[in-house]
Amino acid sequence: MTRTKAMILGCAGQALTTDEVALYRDEQPWGFILFARNLGEPQQIRDLVASMRDTVGRPDAPVLIDQEGGRVQRIRPPIVEKYPAAAELGALFVADPEQGLRAAWLMSRLHAFDLTRLGINVDCLPVLDVLVEGATPAIGNRAYGSDPRLVTAMGRAAAAGLKAGGMLPVMKHMPGHGRATVDSHHDLPVVTASVEELDAHDFAPFRAMKDEVMAMSAHIVFTAIDAERPATTSRTVIDEIIRGRIGFDGLLLSDDSSMNALKGTLGERAADIVAGGCDIVLHCNGVMEEMKQVVAEVPVLDGERLRRVKAVEAAFPAPDDTSEEAARSEFWSLLGSV
Repeated sequence: MTRTKAMILGCAGQALTTDEVALYRDEQPWGFILFARNLGEPQQIRDLVASMRDTVGRPDAPVLIDQEGGRVQRIRPPIVEKYPAAAELGALFVADPEQGLRAAWLMSRLHAFDLTRLGINVDCLPVLDVLVEGATPAIGNRAYGSDPRLVTAMGRAAAAGLKAGGMLPVMKHMPGHGRATVDSHHDLPVVTASVEELDAHDFAPFRAMKDEVMAMSAHIVFTAIDAERPATTSRTVIDEIIRGRIGFDGLLLSDDSSMNALKGTLGERAADIVAGGCDIVLHCNGVMEEMKQVVAEVPVLDGERLRRVKAVEAAFPAPDDTSEEAARSEFWSLLGSV
């Protein structure tokens, strides 16, 4: 762990290149993340995951994926089933809270069956963004709904289902993406709501789930808190809101540093993320020249970052004895009742 750097990296294709192996071996990222471009068939995915871990010499190194359901589901049929978006589960909760919570738990438990057999141990779920009318569809049906209490309840159930399957969740996008009027993949969203309004609505699910061990930041400017920098690179947002008002002391990952909401070279972005107080710099697109810029600016894990990383590594649970067949049958039966 002494050489491990505070970053999570992607790769370009379905097998590591010689250059990727050398970069990972030399620079020692803490973890890795997979996207659709990396996914062929099950054995290929298992081999890719194993080769990533081999480069850093840690057989349990975190391997992340965005497996939400709906349009953000990286692994798709025929490898795994097509799962519904969070909004469909939220609608079930509105009709019958008990069934909605059960469906959220079951879908995450099924994600864990699907992912752990491929070697993946972290799912970037639940989405705790609370929708506001007029917001960009970039979140849209990825959110459970527009009521912070509903989002909190469903988020807790979803996180619990992953942990029951031996995985860890990553809450996103802290401190809240539900008001963004532009897609942060392309532009920088600016939110002008007051701190009081944000606190009662947007921050509430994250505060309720502050004891989870990982969260991902939002590339959003909150003018009432820091009018200059997005949350991901804002020492004010991270210290006063995420660590302070929300009370989250877990491992804070940046959202993808290659998204266009952030400005500057990839090296400058990575340096800003580190300076702002995020624990881990995330770089997803697998572009080698960008990764070289990122790794040059990311520190070796130490201090509070290292403490939080060790807490995450100690938190991986043993899976329960849920029957996969029974869970699948129950889940689709519940979804049929919507």
